[in-house]
Amino acid sequence: MLDLRQLRYFVTVAEQEHVARAAERLNISQSPLSRQIRQLEATLGLSLFERSKQRIHLTPQGREFLAEARILLARAEELEQHGRRLAQGQGGSLAIGYVEGAVHAGLVATTLRQFRQGRSELQLRLRSLRSAEQVEALRQRDLDIGILYTPPPPESDIACKLILTEPLILALPRADPLAKLRKITAADLDGRIWITVVRPSPDTVRNSFMAACIKAGFTPNIAYETADPLTSLGLVSAGLGLATVQSSLRHQAPAGIVFRDLPWFRRSISLHLAWRRSDRRSVITAFRDAALAVPGRH
Repeated sequence: MLDLRQLRYFVTVAEQEHVARAAERLNISQSPLSRQIRQLEATLGLSLFERSKQRIHLTPQGREFLAEARILLARAEELEQHGRRLAQGQGGSLAIGYVEGAVHAGLVATTLRQFRQGRSELQLRLRSLRSAEQVEALRQRDLDIGILYTPPPPESDIACKLILTEPLILALPRADPLAKLRKITAADLDGRIWITVVRPSPDTVRNSFMAACIKAGFTPNIAYETADPLTSLGLVSAGLGLATVQSSLRHQAPAGIVFRDLPWFRRSISLHLAWRRSDRRSVITAFRDAALAVPGRH
């Protein structure tokens, strides 16, 4: 295996055509420099220099070897700089998973905008995945960061931090008589037709929604189930029923929908940031700091 230090010594001697001047430039003694050059020649089985009392000159094979040595040393320097950029989170790639609630809350866009400053060379790979899928992908090293609803147990090898809690609000058709009320009570909602989102376990919403409604004092009639809240809002706009959605969705809703706060309805969505406990790269810390700095966190 070639020694990069010996290659640097060889290039310097070749450029100076004088061992003493090369040794002075390299800030080493002449004797060890000569020894390193001879060791390189022995490793290669090749005479690189023609030596005389006054100067040394490259052999024809030495000139050819010099051109390749310069290329290799330049590539080694590039590789070293690339490694330093990776250590500083300025190069390479980062795989990020997220649930749709993080997009609706503006968390993904705001975090990435902050995080990308000064990291234009970092390639980001974004994947929309359920919470359980993200945890497994983190363990398999298919993801580096996850934004999820349901965190793994505290003793897991995946670390988590709550980054946002957002209250749910009531969405109802503009033509619904309840839209005329300034305050909506639990009794007003009892028995009404509802639309709810159903997700795979453990992100399931239906059961927790039913429990929250009963605890609040009314029983919902769930007639429609959807895979995402935007589809639920489409059904509300069509006049098919009521729904609760995260408050940030009021700005993305189709026409014909009225929103009302339900301060007595103790239900919200929570978003957590997840990463491997063993991953101590600065880029992970930087992404975590960007997510925690998002305005409007509760």
